[in-house]
Amino acid sequence: MAQNLLLEIGLEELPAHVVTPSMKQLQEKTAAFLDAHALPYTTIEAYSTPRRLAVYVTGIPEKQADTQEEVKGPAKKIALDEAGNWSKAAQGFVRGQGLTTDDITFRELKGVEYVYVTKHTQGQPTVEVLKGLQEVITSLTFPVTMHWADYDFEYIRPIHWIVALFGEQVIPFQILDIVTGRESKGHRFLGEAVTFDHADDYLEKMKHQFVIADPSERQQMITAQINAIAQENNWRIDLDEDLLEEVTNLVEYPTAFVGDFEEKYLSVPEEVLVTSMKEHQRYFDVRTLDGELLPHFISARNGDAVKIDNVIKGNQKVLTARLEDAEFFYNEDKKLTIDHCVEKLKQVTFHEKIGSLYEKMQRVGLAAQIIGKTVGLTQEELTDLQRAAQIYKFDLVTNMVGEFPELQGIMGEKYALIQGEKPAVAQAIREHYMPISAEGELPQSKIGAVLAIADKLDSLLAFFAVDMVPSGSNDPYALRRQTYGIIRILAEKRWYFPFAQLQEEIREAINAQPEVFGIQLAAGQEQVTDFVKGRLRQFLLSKNTRHDVIEAVLGARQADISTLFETAQMLREHLQDNDFKPSMEALTRVINLAKKAELDQAAIDPALFENDSETALYEAVLTVEDKFPHQTMEENYQSLVALRPLIEAYFDQTMVMVEDEQIRRNRFALLDKIAKMSLAVASLDALITK
Repeated sequence: MAQNLLLEIGLEELPAHVVTPSMKQLQEKTAAFLDAHALPYTTIEAYSTPRRLAVYVTGIPEKQADTQEEVKGPAKKIALDEAGNWSKAAQGFVRGQGLTTDDITFRELKGVEYVYVTKHTQGQPTVEVLKGLQEVITSLTFPVTMHWADYDFEYIRPIHWIVALFGEQVIPFQILDIVTGRESKGHRFLGEAVTFDHADDYLEKMKHQFVIADPSERQQMITAQINAIAQENNWRIDLDEDLLEEVTNLVEYPTAFVGDFEEKYLSVPEEVLVTSMKEHQRYFDVRTLDGELLPHFISARNGDAVKIDNVIKGNQKVLTARLEDAEFFYNEDKKLTIDHCVEKLKQVTFHEKIGSLYEKMQRVGLAAQIIGKTVGLTQEELTDLQRAAQIYKFDLVTNMVGEFPELQGIMGEKYALIQGEKPAVAQAIREHYMPISAEGELPQSKIGAVLAIADKLDSLLAFFAVDMVPSGSNDPYALRRQTYGIIRILAEKRWYFPFAQLQEEIREAINAQPEVFGIQLAAGQEQVTDFVKGRLRQFLLSKNTRHDVIEAVLGARQADISTLFETAQMLREHLQDNDFKPSMEALTRVINLAKKAELDQAAIDPALFENDSETALYEAVLTVEDKFPHQTMEENYQSLVALRPLIEAYFDQTMVMVEDEQIRRNRFALLDKIAKMSLAVASLDALITK
């Protein structure tokens, strides 16, 4: 008869951001444990609160199934000695399987006879097997750990109890001084100890002790309560998903409430108020139906509604102190000038091996102008870009950003507008940090996008120049994320961006004035190019691009990064074309033969042609070559595909590797023209056509 399993780990309060991933990890490792020990199950559910991680598994049999396994041993000639007796190898083999030589049979495998035994294994009682859950619990990994008392064992937080039930039966094991049992703890203030007679009692009995163990149910309660408050007051509350999950993981029994703050604080920029509420207090901001911020906030207490007025007063008091500081910082910052802040950046170290933030701004200003001209900014845009680059880090030395680092860039825009900077300049200051995360929002303005690229590219070149290259998972300066941000911006803007050329221009300009820019960039920096290709590969994979297409695109003789995106999309669209396979095979044959030639811009002499196919292909290639620089990537691809019948006819009628060196070189030169055009599209020989 099948039974259900309950495993609960009782802990001191977990950090909110650890709760959900730890719950999922426990679920996955429990499932893997059951699979590894041949214990089938029907369903597995995971539960969590700040004080507990739990799994509930249904439909586990009371005993492992008996198994029968055919085990292969040594070859017969090794198993028997010359006298026909069992060798030590045979005896050792059967002993290792818990059997005797009487159990041996022989079977032929690929013409050779081998020893085989049939190993019967009797299934163990499930309760005995489940004692191994001890290892599941101790194998969980966390971003940080601690140890307690005199134990060397480390965990996310001290373990206080473990419930382990298989049906009505306790699964006996022990971790440190904690012995498994059937007793759990209720809500820290509202609940009591609770005893489970059966694994199925868990959720219901926990509710009686003011613990909603199912996080999805807690989240639904919070959402319903907040929506009811919003409807009652005709408010709009935007339930930020990350904040909602965090609040869910801070409480065991949620009760939503409304608090207020003085209207005078609405004079402080909205972003400051929202950040104070969301990031520091875990409050949801409240707005009118039109989106205007109101002097209220909503949160959820860990408990019921008893004496909730006291809870509201306490939260209001804490938030008021925060807002008082924010108002003070804002008013003080308005007294500062941008020039004063920029001057202070000379004393702020970007990195000890690279120099100050002021020097970084000088480098970025130079790089931004080079990039801006390359991507086609107007003179007015270049002027605004220059001004933005001169000041874009100034808010880092303001009081507000010192208190709320997450507002960097945002306050820069606010303060720049207050001090009369052009809106385009102020917007670029905010946008240069974008994207903040791998899939975060991208800069919308051209100036902001160029400044963002220049800032990220400077970090990449500078850290590589001082040999601080990311390795493995170690990337303390987020160079992978910053480079991926460059790729995403270029993928959206589709600007002409010859990376190697720009890198060299920037390097030469910076190295010409080391006293200004604070650093020398190494020549070439091939490592940087390879690093960028790695992020390109990551980006294309995220777009469900086939591996061979990615390799073909990255292997192209193509300087412009943005063209690579176009090529990848174009190849994806043609993979299923009827003529794709034969065309790529024909072009691949050309490329492979051209690789064997060692030509130095060899001229083609039509007088050396020996058949009509050579002439026809040559004339078609000249036509394509003439149009190639002026066509889109799609048009170039179609032009190459159109050469296929001529290439096939050429190979049918022409032997390339002839003994006459002059003719052979002439034929290689023609193929080389086609290969170069092919490789300008993509490394087509990397495409898999089978």
